[in-house]
Parts: sequence; structure tokens; C-alpha cells
Amino acid sequence: MNSQSIDKTTLGLHLPTDPRWADLAQYSIADILIDHAWCEQKAASAGISLIVQYGEREKLVEVLTPIVAEEWAHFRMVLKEMEKRGVKLAQTRGDAYVIALSKLERKGDKKERQLMEKLLINALIEARSAEKFKILSKNISDESLKDFYYELMISEAGHYRTFVDLAKEYMSENVVMTRWNELLEAEAKIIEQLGVREGAFH
Repeated sequence: MNSQSIDKTTLGLHLPTDPRWADLAQYSIADILIDHAWCEQKAASAGISLIVQYGEREKLVEVLTPIVAEEWAHFRMVLKEMEKRGVKLAQTRGDAYVIALSKLERKGDKKERQLMEKLLINALIEARSAEKFKILSKNISDESLKDFYYELMISEAGHYRTFVDLAKEYMSENVVMTRWNELLEAEAKIIEQLGVREGAFH
């Protein structure tokens, strides 16, 4: 698999989200919005964590700083959508999807490889999020949320590609894409095992 084979439409994912998720999301939009808000907050925190851990990498700091700002802006945007609908932010819940992905991370290798692992796992999260936004933009009845999620889909798809490209700054493309394909296969199994969960964004 090379960089050209990461399709912008499929986002490179090996298994699409179960179509039933769109129907469940439609009828539990308050829970979806709450879960989504926390996903944006966690995405911003993940970017900050990478900057803290790898602050000596100038390119990484340069690339991730605006992404962190954008993720935090998305968090605030979701809060505004919640406010319009009288939805209050509830306590964050454990994200089974992200927890499962984190277990895929190979540790104990040289720092460059550890960085690659973290970047690619973040890329997976962004790709799956973009796919979910695409589904929502096409299927929910709320017209304003359709537009909202379409805009976020474009943004998250860009983030996913940025994380993959950034990994190539520190490891060879062949190594990055080989590992990326392995992670895509593992992510598909996670999606299959988790199934459709009502009220959960991931």
C-alpha cells in the first residue's frame, strides 16, 4: 500500500461503519453531541500531549499547533450546538474504541517508531471520525447539523492525512505505510467487535 492508495472518499478504512448507526444517532442526537464534544476535547489534549513529549521536533510542533487550536474550536462549536438544543454537557464516558486502539500501540522501540505509532493511531481516530461526520451529514434530519457535520468531515479528513504525512517526516514511507495497513486491519476488527453502540460517537 502506498500513499496514493489512501482514498479520500473511503478515508482508507477497511470496514465501513454499520449503516444502523445512523438510525441510532438520529434518535439519540443529544447523547451523540455530548460524546462528540468530549471526542473533540480529547483530540485537542492528544495533540498537546504529542507536542509536550516531542517538543524538540520543530516540524511536529509547527504542524500540530494549529490542529490543537482547531480541535478546541470544534469542542466549542459542539457546545454551541448543544446549547441551541438545550443539551447540557454530561460527564465524559470511557471511549471503548480509543481504548482498544491504544492497545495496538507498540512500545519500547526507538523514539521515532514510538512517535510513528502515536501519529498513526491519531490518524485512525481522525479518519473514523471523518467517516462518522460524513454519515451524519447525509442521514440526520436536522438541516443545520447536516451542514455542521459536513464541514467537520472535511476538517477531520484533512487531519487524518496530516498525521500520516507527519509520520513520514520521521520514518520512511515504506515503514509508515506498512504499519498503517496493519493498523487499518486491526481497526476494522475493533469496529466489528464493538458493533453498534447507541449514543456513542465512536
